Amino acid sequence: MNWRKSTYSDGGDGDMCVEIATLPTRIAIRDSKAPTRATLSFPTPAFTALIEHLKAHTPAP
Repeated sequence: MNWRKSTYSDGGDGDMCVEIATLPTRIAIRDSKAPTRATLSFPTPAFTALIEHLKAHTPAP
């Protein structure tokens, strides 16, 4: 898998990094600080819906 840092990760001290990998029908997610631990994967439409929901409901700074 080709992992990349999510654009939704915190840019601070690097302590809140999430990496994602795009698969043919799923999106895989892992903690960049523990790459050998378990990953989560979601069907692409479900992941896309989650991101859209989060964008629409992000509190103002």
